[in-house]
Amino acid sequence: MPSRPSPADLAAAAGRVIPDVIAPDLDVLFCGINPGLWSAATGHHFARPGNRFWPALHRGGFTPHQLRPDEQEQLLGYGLGITNLVERGSARADELTSEELVTGGAALEAKVREYRPRCLAVLGTGAYRVAFGDRRAKVGPQPARIGGTPVWVLPNPSGLNAHYSLDALASEFAKLREASLADRGDPRSGDGALGHPKA
Repeated sequence: MPSRPSPADLAAAAGRVIPDVIAPDLDVLFCGINPGLWSAATGHHFARPGNRFWPALHRGGFTPHQLRPDEQEQLLGYGLGITNLVERGSARADELTSEELVTGGAALEAKVREYRPRCLAVLGTGAYRVAFGDRRAKVGPQPARIGGTPVWVLPNPSGLNAHYSLDALASEFAKLREASLADRGDPRSGDGALGHPKA
């Protein structure tokens, strides 16, 4: 397990960019709002203890076991990836400006058109509404597509999001997985099977 970043490490991580976990033609590209300081300090997405992304991903059926943040590159073997609306790290997502989110939305559109994931899942309703100018957006599938790619909104998995328990988060992740399997005619759709690495 990686060591915990010190307070000095966290302070120095403000504004730092961490690389995407991405490849062409993924099944699902997950998009966070921006890296927290813990993620920026370690170079691993959703790294802060208390963030529920990794357990929700597993409980939702995307991975056969719960990955650690430092195992993020294994996601590519499951047809999954991670990017962010805004690249710079910050202590809280509410430190971002509306302009940053709108600019990030445009950059995300370009990234989706380049990498062509089968589905884009944005993690955070409020950030999605600002970035894409859709004030009525709710958790679930969106009417808009990006270059033919379906778009879903999932709840923000941050531990600061008290509106969703881990069970509720996992349920929303599971709905996305079932839809992504059904969309490509996968026979596992509807049986609750866990994901398996691609050959």
